[in-house]
Amino acid sequence: MAGEIELISDGEGVVVVGERSVVERFLDHAGLLIQAREFSLGKLGDVLRIGANAFETASGIVEQSALYLKLTPESAKRLQDAGGLMKTKTKGISHAMLGETGKKSLKWLQVEDGPASLLTNPAVLSGVGGLVSQFAQQAEAQELKALLVRIDEKLDDVRRAQRDAVLARMKSAADAIEEAMTLREHGGDPRTLWDKVSGVSETILNVQEEALLALRALADKVDGKRNTGELKNVTQEIEREVAVQLAILARCFELQDEFRVVELDHVFATAPENLEGHRHGLGVARQKRRASVLENTKRLMAQMDAAGGIANENILLHARAARSVIDSLNSTAAIVDDFYSPLGIESTRDVLTATPWREAFRDPQQRRTAGKEVGQKALVGAGFVVGAIGLTALAGAAKNGSNSSA
Repeated sequence: MAGEIELISDGEGVVVVGERSVVERFLDHAGLLIQAREFSLGKLGDVLRIGANAFETASGIVEQSALYLKLTPESAKRLQDAGGLMKTKTKGISHAMLGETGKKSLKWLQVEDGPASLLTNPAVLSGVGGLVSQFAQQAEAQELKALLVRIDEKLDDVRRAQRDAVLARMKSAADAIEEAMTLREHGGDPRTLWDKVSGVSETILNVQEEALLALRALADKVDGKRNTGELKNVTQEIEREVAVQLAILARCFELQDEFRVVELDHVFATAPENLEGHRHGLGVARQKRRASVLENTKRLMAQMDAAGGIANENILLHARAARSVIDSLNSTAAIVDDFYSPLGIESTRDVLTATPWREAFRDPQQRRTAGKEVGQKALVGAGFVVGAIGLTALAGAAKNGSNSSA
């Protein structure tokens, strides 16, 4: 059947392989072409040196075009609607072979595996899976670099110096990885490149763990506080500090991504028969890394949301401080969401809005909360008594107005 394409996915990204015009038509039809990136299959011939049949199949595939697409809930749904993918015997890899039934209708249907299908050769499929994993790591590293630039713009001189002092501890590891990546771009020997970086992972992991501990400590600062003035000071501090810790984590993750690219090259070169298991293991390790970040940032934002709720309950007497708390909360959430994006973590949090003063005044609970606080302060001095009387009078007027309208 003319107009065939193949899709190969590792669960985080998908590669669409086939004649260039057909690949582009498929992605355009799914509304995903603008998100697709060029993907090279040229390395397959070097990776698969384990049999003439595999090499022959790989050679045929290399001549085709390929585009890569990062999977998000939206793109995954669109691909499913366009034809979907099926699991293969290669762990963690899904595949589809689709045929175009007509350029006018642009319907895509599952077709029988042909002789050139990647699915007919597990070694080729595993090799493509390894290339997809490498590409995903490199793409994530590039997105993290861009994130670091954005975070840097939010840091003042003190916080920037604080961040740099921590990152300096990883300088030798970063230099080794960056040199290996540069040599890799120019065709460096995978074994030599691995020798350069094989001992640097522990340094990065130590800095990463310290940053995660710092995020937990920030969440603890909010816990148990109910005074709006205290919450204002704490949330402002968190807003500034969270950017530092996320910048440190972003740099750790960027270096780990590039480290894994070199690691996979080494497996390609020295133990291609173990590539499938190694690639899958790296995928599990990445998910654990993301889970640890998600756990700590979700806890932090849960505490911040609680602070925002307390602030919104105290609008009548502390409008300015309450709005400051909510502004810091939303700013912190924006930084966290920006950090989530390169890691493929979807944010489901809505922006919190401060309750307008007049609306708060019409809320009986807000009036009771304010009256209770003013009543407590009245015990300290006569000035507070006047405030209590005034607030009580206003509350009474509002109540009478409500009864009259009824």
